Amino acid sequence: MSRLSAIGLSGIHAGADVISPSLTVVLAQINVTVGAVRDNARRILKAAHSAADEHGADLTLFPELALTGYPPQDLLFQPGFRAEVESALATLVREWPGAPILVGYPHYEASRVYNAAAVVHEGRIVERAFKQCLPNYGVFDEKRYFTPGEQTTLWTHRGVRLGILICEDLWEPAPAHSARRAGAEILVGLSASPYGLGKPGEREAVFAGRARETGLPVVALNLVGGQDELVFDGASFVLDAEGGLLARAPSFREALWPVRLEVHEGGNVGGSGVITPESEAVESVYQALTLALADYVGKNHFPGVLIGLSGGIDSALTLALAVDALGPGRVEGILMPSPYTSELSRREALREAHTLGVATYEIPIASAVETIARLIGSVPGCEPGGVVSENLQSRTRGMLLMALSNASGKLVLSTGNKSEMAMGYATLYGDMAGGFAPLRDVLKTRIYALARYRNRRGLVIPEAVIDREPTAELRPGQRDCDSLPPYPVLDAILEAFVEEDLSIAEIVGRGFDESLVRTVVRRVLAMEYKRRQAPIGVKVSRRAFGIERRYPVTSGFQGGNFSSGGSAGSVPGA
Repeated sequence: MSRLSAIGLSGIHAGADVISPSLTVVLAQINVTVGAVRDNARRILKAAHSAADEHGADLTLFPELALTGYPPQDLLFQPGFRAEVESALATLVREWPGAPILVGYPHYEASRVYNAAAVVHEGRIVERAFKQCLPNYGVFDEKRYFTPGEQTTLWTHRGVRLGILICEDLWEPAPAHSARRAGAEILVGLSASPYGLGKPGEREAVFAGRARETGLPVVALNLVGGQDELVFDGASFVLDAEGGLLARAPSFREALWPVRLEVHEGGNVGGSGVITPESEAVESVYQALTLALADYVGKNHFPGVLIGLSGGIDSALTLALAVDALGPGRVEGILMPSPYTSELSRREALREAHTLGVATYEIPIASAVETIARLIGSVPGCEPGGVVSENLQSRTRGMLLMALSNASGKLVLSTGNKSEMAMGYATLYGDMAGGFAPLRDVLKTRIYALARYRNRRGLVIPEAVIDREPTAELRPGQRDCDSLPPYPVLDAILEAFVEEDLSIAEIVGRGFDESLVRTVVRRVLAMEYKRRQAPIGVKVSRRAFGIERRYPVTSGFQGGNFSSGGSAGSVPGA
C-alpha cells in the first residue's frame, strides 16, 4: 500500500513536512422503503447533507439499492418503475453539490438490469460498479432480475484506489482478490444483508477473512429497516487490514457513523471510530421483531394494530412487542372469552394491558358460537362437536378481529409462533387470521426467552402467564402437550429439520426417538397448505418458512425412509 503513503487521502505537503493523510468516511445507515423511489432519493440527499455538515464527510456511503429499497422484486420489470429510478437518480445527481457519495441503485441497459452503485460527485456520475456475485439461495433471488457484472470497479479518490463491491461480492472471495490484483488499496462494500440469528457475527467474521486474505481494510455498510418478511439490522462496520474492528454502527436503527481513516508510515491504514457493543442473541431477536413490526405498520400506513388477547404467552409477548414498536396509543387489545376461558387468562391479560397502558375491550363469544353451531347442525350429517366446536370458537374470534379491522382500519396481528405453524397446531381463518404475524418465525422455547428478556427491562408480562402450562382453552382441561411433544423436544427436532435441513436419520442420530421424529417430520410436510394461507411474518431464524423455505403443498414426499402406507397429506386438522 505504498501509494497511500506517497499520496495520501487528504495529505498536505509543506516543504519537508507532511501532514498525515486522512479521510473521513461516513456510513449512512438509512431506512428506506421499497418502491418509494422519490422519497428515498430525498432521504439520501438529506443524509448526505447531514454527513457533510455534522461530520465533514470526505465520502458518504449509502446501502445496496438504497434508491429503490431492497428487494424491489418484480417492480424491476415495470417500465414505469424504471422511469422513476432514472428520473430520481438524475435529480440526485443534479442536486448533490458536495463531496462524493456512493449510492446503490438498479442500472438499466437495454434489456439488462444491473445491481449497481454510482459515485455521484460535482453534478455527475463519475464511476459505476456492477455487482458480480448474484446470490440465489435462502431469501435471495437475484438471478431472476440482474445481470452479473464482469469485473471489479476501481475508483480513485484523492489519489487512493477504492475497490467498490456490492454485498455478495464480499461474501465470496473472488471479487475482493480481483480488486487487490487490480491495485485496490481499500475495499468498500455496500450491502442489504438481512438479519437472522447469528448473522451479524457471521458477517463480520467473513468480511474479516476478506481483509486478512487481501491485506486490505474493509469498509462495510449495511441497510437497516423492515421490509415484509425481512428485517435488516444495520450494524455497519470498518475493519483494518488484519480484520480488526475499527468502528461499528448500532444495530436496528438509522445512523450516520463516521470513521477517520489514517495512513501511517509504511502505507498501513489505521483508523478511529466508535465501536458499538454487540447485542446478546435474545436482545437482537427482540430488536429485530420490534423494528420489523414498526416498519410494516408504518410503511403500509396503518393507524394502529389490534391483538386478540388470550392470556397466553404468545399474545402477551405480541402485545409487549406492539407497544414497544408503536406506543400504547396505537395498540388495542380484544378479549373474546368463551366458557372455557379461565379466570387466570382473563385476569392476567387485563393486568398486562393495564401495565402497558393499552385500551382493551371484552367481547364474549358464547352466544355467537351457539348461533353458528345451530346453523351447522341444521345440515344433515354435520354435528357441531369435537374439533368442529373447537375451531368454531377460534374462527369466531378471527371473524370478530377482522370485522373490527374493517371498521377501524387497524391491522390485526396474528399471535401464532413457529412451533405451531410447523405442526399445523392452529386454525385456518381463526387464530391464523390477521395481516402480520410477528412471531411466525419464533419457536415456542424462544418465546419464553424473549418474554423473560422483556421483563428484565421492566416487568410487563405477568409471571403467571410465563409459568402456566400452554393451553388453547378450546375444551375442558385442554393442554398443548395433549397434541404436541413437549416444546423443548419439539423445537429441537424442528430446528434440525427445518433450519438445518437434516435428514430423519441424522436427527435420530442426535438421540431423538425415531417414531417421534417421523411423526414430527410428517406433520411439518403435511401442514404446508396452512402456512401458505397464514399472514406473513418476519424472518429472524436461520431458516424461515415462506420466503426462505419453499416446499410444495401437494407432494408425495414423506421425509425419506418411511414404511409403505399412509401419505403426507393424511394428517388431519384445519
